[in-house]
Amino acid sequence: MVYDRNNIFARILRGELPCKKVYEDEFALAFHDINPLAPVHVLVVPKGEYISNVDFSADAPDAQVVGFWRAVGKVAKQLGLEAEGYRIVANHGPQGGQLVFHFHVHIFGGRQMSHRMGNMPRPNDRQ
Repeated sequence: MVYDRNNIFARILRGELPCKKVYEDEFALAFHDINPLAPVHVLVVPKGEYISNVDFSADAPDAQVVGFWRAVGKVAKQLGLEAEGYRIVANHGPQGGQLVFHFHVHIFGGRQMSHRMGNMPRPNDRQ
């Protein structure tokens, strides 16, 4: 798959589309999901052209990888999720549920999550 420079996250990163920003540094941008599936649902997107975690982890410079994952931790802390806990999800490919083919992680929090893998938040789980 070839990276699509017109995907929605690339356009947000370039400032062509608005977002409700939570955090930004040289490595990542974090913003609220427009269709939240939990009381807290934030996306963290690395800066750069990466389709999935596969090419991000293989091709991004070490500083980018470290900076991105540190940004994820900073965002969770900033959102006040550390004490009670939260879930981090990265979907890979169509069968993995990836809709935007720019690597990103979802941070879900603000409510009890099931320990069962595969039991992801659904639209009616917002409470």
